[in-house]
Amino acid sequence: MREKLQHFMVGRYGADQLGQFLLIAAIVSMVCSMLFRSSVCNLFAILLIVLSYYRMLSKNHSRRYSENMKYLKYSGKVSRFFRSKKQYLSQLKTYHIYRCPSCKQKIRIPRGKGKISISCPKCRTEFIKKS
Repeated sequence: MREKLQHFMVGRYGADQLGQFLLIAAIVSMVCSMLFRSSVCNLFAILLIVLSYYRMLSKNHSRRYSENMKYLKYSGKVSRFFRSKKQYLSQLKTYHIYRCPSCKQKIRIPRGKGKISISCPKCRTEFIKKS
């Protein structure tokens, strides 16, 4: 039986990051369908599972690879966005972040220095702000 399964899987694409995401989304959709008693969420979960297994059992490697690369490109953009927001929020504890009035360059100033004159490193415009 094991050899038959191995023989069946030869040449198949298998699991990748997009397939894993689809299965996780299906599980979340199933939980939502149980909580809200929604047949739409249940149908969506079934469609996601079928799509995930279709991708895993496919023999069209180039098409599945390009789909996975598109997913990785977009998921990378989303994760970079949230990572930059997290970093920005962590810096707000110890720094004020101002924008230059003329060139809109972001300038990071330490908190607790009182009123100070800030010189923009890009355009050399000076302005006064409270830190």
